Amino acid sequence: MGIEFIKNHRDLEVYKMAFEAAMQIFELSKKFPVEERYSLTDQIRRSSRSVCANLAEAWRKRRYEAAFVAKLSDSETEAAETQTWIEFAVKCEYLDREVALELYQTYNQILGKLVNLIAHSSTWVIPPKKN
Repeated sequence: MGIEFIKNHRDLEVYKMAFEAAMQIFELSKKFPVEERYSLTDQIRRSSRSVCANLAEAWRKRRYEAAFVAKLSDSETEAAETQTWIEFAVKCEYLDREVALELYQTYNQILGKLVNLIAHSSTWVIPPKKN
């Protein structure tokens, strides 16, 4: 999909992947123990959703390359944080190892796409209007 077909952040493949992964985490985390409600459950949901939220913010900041890259970087760090929470969920035996591995690999793909967006940020920036 070329840039010309992307009208908003929801059209980005990386956003779609991150949104689906966050929803999967939401469903899976419903089975986490009650005592994890304000720790692991809250943290993994927050970080997974934050990947999408930061992508949306990045999209709206494309007039300024540095701001765009900063929000993409925030999205990248939230994706990596989500991977860490996935590891904890497996170690605590709240997530099946195979399901977790699939999710972890999805976040590796998301991270790759974010790194690619950052590396090619200048192609996404909105040029200033000429008077």
